Amino acid sequence: MKQILLVEDDPFLVDIYTTKFKEMGFDIQVAQDGNQVMKKIVEQKIDLVLLDIVLPHIDGWEILKNINEDPKLKDLKVVVLSNLGQQSEIDKAFSLGAIKYLIKAHYTPSEVVEEIKKIY
Repeated sequence: MKQILLVEDDPFLVDIYTTKFKEMGFDIQVAQDGNQVMKKIVEQKIDLVLLDIVLPHIDGWEILKNINEDPKLKDLKVVVLSNLGQQSEIDKAFSLGAIKYLIKAHYTPSEVVEEIKKIY
């Protein structure tokens, strides 16, 4: 079973995404602020991070940069899930190692799960 870390600070979205991923057989962990992310990645043996950009404390850009710079995390897949949809932000995410960029407003939670299933 693939371990997914959902990094999202909106409790409503956390509930929806957690339910949808569990229904599809994924093991999902949650980090609601940037401070928790790196610790959970290491402790939980995460396979994929579903990362929001706008977060309290440490934003998604900093998290993505930290993951990208850590050689031990070179196999970790990161998918950005954000409402930031400017092309410059999308390009920045890919340059920092994201494998996919999903704009929240363009996908239902079920569609997000389907996009993740395509990776596995």
